[in-house]
Amino acid sequence: MSQVEAPTQAFIAGSWLETGRTFEVRTPIDRQVIAQVADCGPEEARRAADAAVEAFAAWKQATAYERAAVLRRWYELMMQHAEGLARTMTLEMGKPLREARAEVRYAAGFVEWYAEEAKRVYGEVVPSQFPHKRLLALKQPVGPVFAITPWNFPAAMITRKAAPALAAGCTVILKPAEQSPLTALYLAKLWEEAGGPPGTLQVLPAQDPVPLSEVLISDERIRKLTFTGSTEVGKLLYEKAARTMKRVSLELGGHAPFLIFEDADIEKAVEQAMIAKFRNIGQSCVAANRLYVHARIKDAFAEAYAARVRRMKVGNPLEEDTEVGPLVDERALEKVQAHVEDARKRGARVVAGGQVEGLTFHPTVLVDVAPEARILQEETFGPVAPILAFEDESEAIQYANRAPYGLAAYVWTRDLSRAWRVAEALEYGIVGVNDGVPSTPQAPFGGMKYSGVGREGGKWGLEEFLEVKYVSMALP
Repeated sequence: MSQVEAPTQAFIAGSWLETGRTFEVRTPIDRQVIAQVADCGPEEARRAADAAVEAFAAWKQATAYERAAVLRRWYELMMQHAEGLARTMTLEMGKPLREARAEVRYAAGFVEWYAEEAKRVYGEVVPSQFPHKRLLALKQPVGPVFAITPWNFPAAMITRKAAPALAAGCTVILKPAEQSPLTALYLAKLWEEAGGPPGTLQVLPAQDPVPLSEVLISDERIRKLTFTGSTEVGKLLYEKAARTMKRVSLELGGHAPFLIFEDADIEKAVEQAMIAKFRNIGQSCVAANRLYVHARIKDAFAEAYAARVRRMKVGNPLEEDTEVGPLVDERALEKVQAHVEDARKRGARVVAGGQVEGLTFHPTVLVDVAPEARILQEETFGPVAPILAFEDESEAIQYANRAPYGLAAYVWTRDLSRAWRVAEALEYGIVGVNDGVPSTPQAPFGGMKYSGVGREGGKWGLEEFLEVKYVSMALP
C-alpha cells in the first residue's frame, strides 16, 4: 500500500494497469518502503507505443485551443494538488518540503506557459519570385515522443518536456526515474482528470529502464526522444536514436562555475552562491560545482560563505525549517564522500560541514583544493562547495571553460562591461549574472559541449516538438 496520494499502477492507453511485477520505492528519510510500483517492460512498452500512435492521429487534429484548454486544466489541478505533489516528492527523493512546494509552482509554470503558447504556433508566408506561386512554411507536430526524466526534479523535468510536446500536438510516453516514479504517476492522474485523451500521456515506471527503452527507441513510429540525465547515458541514447533518425533533445551533465570578481558585494554574492550551490541539496545539473573568487577577496568570501553554511538547518525534509535533508540514495552519498576524501588527500581543508548522518551529508565548504582533485573534474551532485582563487578576468574565464561541460555558469560583478564580456566568453548555454536561479519557464534551458543538444523552455522548447513543412502552391 502506498503511503502517498499517487497511484502505483502503470498508466497506459488511458487505463491504470497492474503489470504482475512491482518494485519498491524507498524514502531516503529512513529507507522505509513507501510504495510498491508497477514494473514495466517490453510488453508494456509495445502497448504504449501502439496507443501513442493511435492517439496521435486524433490529438494532432485537435485545435490549438482545444489542446490549450486541457493543458490549462492540468495546470489548475496541479496548483490545487500542490501540497500532495510536494509531499510526494519529499518522501520519494528527500527534497526539503519547502523546496518541493517551490518546484510544484515551477513545474506548473511550464504547463501554464505552454497552454498559452499552444495557440501561437505560427506558420509563415515566404515571398516568391514568381507571380503565380504562393510559398508557405507550416509547423506540424513531430509525432509520438519518448521522454526519460531524472529523479532530482521529479515534477519540473516532466512538465518541461511533456507540456510543450502536448501543446504541439504530440503524444508522450514517459519513463520516470526508478527513484521517483510516484510524482510522475500523480501528474498522470491529474492529466486524466483534466480531460487528457487516452494515449496522449502515458507513464511507464520501470526498475530496469533498459528493456523498455530498447523497444521504444528502436520503434520507427516514435519520432522524438527527449532525455535528461548523465552525459554517459545520453551518448548511448543519442547513438541508438540515430538508427531510426529520431529527433533528439538531450539535457545532460553540468559542472557549473561561479565567478566572483573583486568588486562583488560579498554579502549578496554569498547569498546567490548559496542558492546556486545548495538548492536541492546540490543535486542539480545547474548547481555551482566550482566557486572561483578573486584572490583579493577570496579569504573574506570563504569566511562569510562558511559561516552561512554552518547556519543551515539540517534535518528531516518534511519539517518546515529544514534546508538540507538526505541525498537520494546510498550511491549518491558514496560519490559525495569519495569526492571530499579525494580532495582532502590532495591537501584540501574542510572549513565547514563534512559530517554524515544516515544519507545526509552536511553542507560542506572546501578550500585549498588541488586542480587535479576529482571534485574539480567531475559533477559531484551533492552539498559540497570548493572555493578557489583567480588573479584576473582572463584566468577566471580560462578556469571556467576548462570543463568539457557547458550547461550553466554564474558571475557576480557590479561592473557592467565585465558582465557582458564574461557572459559572452563563457562556453555555457545558461549564464546567471548576479543571479543564482536563472531558470524560468519562458526562457531557453540547455547546454553546449558535453551538456547536451537542444533547448527546453520558452518558444525554443516548443520548436523541439515541431517539424517545418514547406508548401509551394502554383495558382492554376
